[in-house]
Amino acid sequence: MNARELKRFEKKLLDERGKLLKQLGSRAEFLFHKTQKDSAGDLSAYSYHMADLGTDAMEREKEFLMASVEGKMVQEIDDALRRVHSKTYGKCELCEGKISKERLDIVPNARLCIQCQEKEDEREGVS
Repeated sequence: MNARELKRFEKKLLDERGKLLKQLGSRAEFLFHKTQKDSAGDLSAYSYHMADLGTDAMEREKEFLMASVEGKMVQEIDDALRRVHSKTYGKCELCEGKISKERLDIVPNARLCIQCQEKEDEREGVS
C-alpha cells in the first residue's frame, strides 16, 4: 500500500474514532452523571410504577452494553492506526496476504482478509 492510500485510511480511521469517542462521551454522561431521578424526569427519586423501574434499569443496561461495544471498536481502531504507522496496515495477520481495499473501505479496522475472517467466524460459530 502506498503512502497516499495509508494517509486516506488513517483519516478514515481517525474520523470513525472521533465519532465513537463522541458517542461514548454522551453515553458516559447518561450513565454516570444522571441519577435515576434525572433520567426518569420525576421530582421524586422513585418512579411511579414498578414497570418504570424495570424500563429504567433495562435502558441503563443497554447503554452499558453499547458503551462496551463502542469501547472495543475504539480499541480495534487504535490497533489499526498502529498498523498504519508501522506500515503493516492492509496485511492479514494470519496468512500475511493482502486485505482487499474494498474490504478496508467497508471495515477499515479489519485485521484479517475475507477468507481468514470466514474461517475465524466458522471456528467461533459466528454465522
